[in-house]
Amino acid sequence: MGINDKILVFVDLPGGELDETGKGLLSYGARLAVTVGATWGVAVAVTPDSGQLAAFGSYGTPNVTCMTAGKTLLDTPALLGKNLAALAVEQAATMILLPHNDLGSTLAPVVAHALDAAIMTELVTVRQSADGVRLSRRALGVQIAETRVWDGKRPLVATIPPRALSQVIMPTVRPTSPTVAAWRSAVPLSGAAATIIGRIPPDPQTVDLTDAEVIFSAGKGCDPDTFEQLKELCKLLNVSFGVTRPVYDLGWTGFERMVGQTGRTVTPRLYVALGISGSMHHVGGIKDSRRIVAINSDSKAPIFPNVDEGFVGDLKEVLPRLLEQVRAGIGGGP
Repeated sequence: MGINDKILVFVDLPGGELDETGKGLLSYGARLAVTVGATWGVAVAVTPDSGQLAAFGSYGTPNVTCMTAGKTLLDTPALLGKNLAALAVEQAATMILLPHNDLGSTLAPVVAHALDAAIMTELVTVRQSADGVRLSRRALGVQIAETRVWDGKRPLVATIPPRALSQVIMPTVRPTSPTVAAWRSAVPLSGAAATIIGRIPPDPQTVDLTDAEVIFSAGKGCDPDTFEQLKELCKLLNVSFGVTRPVYDLGWTGFERMVGQTGRTVTPRLYVALGISGSMHHVGGIKDSRRIVAINSDSKAPIFPNVDEGFVGDLKEVLPRLLEQVRAGIGGGP
């Protein structure tokens, strides 16, 4: 790639807000443009307000293209994909970046098919080499790395997993005042094979732990009473709960709630470890969490050097107090 090439970053604005995934994509796009020596810009289906636009500018976004008929497009992913492909052609974009979430993973093959483009899902690292641009992704979960070379002869559509995104603004990034342009495609807004008729928020109690935003986990420091209190606390706070291998072995919950290298490797915004000593296998499964907090009665528990905040305390005393405060905060009784 070079200065005549362009990266087009599609940013979803759920609820009209620039969320953590969106910020991460902006940061990724800015860094990738420097790495491969290209220009970049952003496409959205929802017009950002002045506050959101300022946030785009803080990541050095040069321009934002707002696709018209945004609500119709977001409710018909096939049409959105065709429109995004048409925009990429008009802007001569050679790389199209999408988040690897429900929307992005749906759009990627549609865009790639429309552009006759190469596709790379769950992209993690990109680097220039003598034979082209080397793209790496994790395969078989995170067990091995798969690397491919893109020679730039065809456009590339890539999805970036949220866990690989960072909202950190690089010191070298210069804030901008992005130019904003409305864009209407010639693609007819009809004939979609499927239309979204409603969106159901995920239930933290049943969502796959690999997708959970906040997880409270129980270790062998929990007894049956404190474990039930933890489950109640998670329901009141509307967060996910997990367990370590010893707790799973007791049969208190299913394998799908087990956190660790032998269970689910997780990357939540917040991970709270309750009564977890911190075995190598468990720490390995949570180390990429944004923030880790631990409570354990043993001040020398090996989990403490691996957390952002650690508290020494007895769960039999801590959990009832937490429950009392949460119940009072939401207006519930004991």
